[in-house]
Amino acid sequence: MSENPFKPTRRQVLLAGTAAIGAAAVGGTAAQAAGAGRGVIREPFQLGVASGDPLPDGVVLWTRLAPEPLTEDGFGGMPDRIVPVQWQVATDEKFTDVVAEGTEHAARESAHSVHVEVSGLRPGAQYFYRFRVDGQISPAGRTKTAPAPGSRLDRFAFAFASCQHYASGHYTAYRHMAEEDLDLVAFLGDYIYESGAAGSIGRPHVPAREITDLADYRTRLGQYKADEHLQAAHAAFPWAVVFDDHEVENNWASDISQPDDEPDQDREVFRKRRAQAFQAYWEHMPLRRAQRPSGPDIRIHRRLTFGDLVDVHLLDTRQYRDDQEVPPEVVQDPKRTMLGADQRNWLLNNLAGPTARWNVLAQQVFFSQRDFAAGDDESFSDDAWDNYPVERDLVRDHLKTASNPVVITGDVHANYAAEVKADFDRPESETVATELVGTSIASGGDGRDQNPDDLVQLQENPHIKFLNRQRGYVRNTITPDEWTADYRVVDYVTSPGAGISNRKTFTIQNAKPGLTES
Repeated sequence: MSENPFKPTRRQVLLAGTAAIGAAAVGGTAAQAAGAGRGVIREPFQLGVASGDPLPDGVVLWTRLAPEPLTEDGFGGMPDRIVPVQWQVATDEKFTDVVAEGTEHAARESAHSVHVEVSGLRPGAQYFYRFRVDGQISPAGRTKTAPAPGSRLDRFAFAFASCQHYASGHYTAYRHMAEEDLDLVAFLGDYIYESGAAGSIGRPHVPAREITDLADYRTRLGQYKADEHLQAAHAAFPWAVVFDDHEVENNWASDISQPDDEPDQDREVFRKRRAQAFQAYWEHMPLRRAQRPSGPDIRIHRRLTFGDLVDVHLLDTRQYRDDQEVPPEVVQDPKRTMLGADQRNWLLNNLAGPTARWNVLAQQVFFSQRDFAAGDDESFSDDAWDNYPVERDLVRDHLKTASNPVVITGDVHANYAAEVKADFDRPESETVATELVGTSIASGGDGRDQNPDDLVQLQENPHIKFLNRQRGYVRNTITPDEWTADYRVVDYVTSPGAGISNRKTFTIQNAKPGLTES
């Protein structure tokens, strides 16, 4: 390899003087280039490091330079100049065997975030990575590439999580997650909350107000990402992320704003807000250039493949959905959509073609039918797939012919395990897939095992086999023969230090959709 840029040599001390060349190379203005190398940036890695979207030959490496993440202008205490950021990938945590390295240029217009798309790595291999700015080295992260396409894989382990309201609780679950033996973490939405609740659990917080513009979103994301346990989980494994609603605004749908406490916003006003939220989201996530937003639009749905064993279809149930607030007679409209035509066709074509043995639909809102009312009355969530039943049934019918379909879901701040029925109104009908719903990391506070009215849900929805309202995540171990899902829960989040335990374990057998309690 070439000279190690992480070793403090005279050449590296003088590196700042070459930054003007780097600025020009990435399209910076003359003024930016001229000032790019001046001044030392102290303690820039306050938000940690992350990796994501593993492919057989590489991953995305992420960091953001932010010495002061909570500055109101959203720039994290960074100067208005382009900054060269060196990176390394090694096979060992001491970085004695460096196999890839380079320099990216962090710019103010992207909040000095860094997205390195590393390629040329070995399939199915573990690597370590780090960054360097002005002689200061980031914490090291660990990541793993996907296995070679079609290669036999005997085991794949991943966890999925969602809903981490910072003011509601500590991220203790992530401390435990970082100690697991995982190949991937899937995050299913509500990475931040736009709401202004400050909380009273002893965590530092930014001013308690609704966030609406780019500076606000950057600061809120900086607040969340400064958490040490979240940073530990990001640094331990590659992540695959999708958003739900609170990354922008509660219960938004397409370009329709639906705030709880004010009239609907003008659509163009909301699209501007959505564009700023997406920009900040991309800046803070280990996402590829293909996911970089264009104004208010972002293509977040994509597929990750892990050998011959697992395909993960990451879905977007917000950006293309029809308005959820409609009269009851409109709910059954066959044109009504959650996914939008393009994404729906993409998904159905994926499922109809060659796939791995297990097919995961990683998405946000409850897929299975969920009736909240006792007896002959019916009550369904407007925000979930029950409000889009024709399209839900279309997807469900395609799952019948897919190989081992498993839907994973977040959003509802509770653990559920459900069997997806060919006809939800006929409990004796065929089980065509399985749905695993994960609870929140912190949203909703400490939680409890069950609420008093949960018995009604279990009685009215016999396809739902488990319901629990503690906090945590779902750990999944997949082999060619079976899928094991461990519902990992902590006893409390309103104070730090809780232990973790398995509340329930289910298995799904190859070619036999449905749940077996272990």
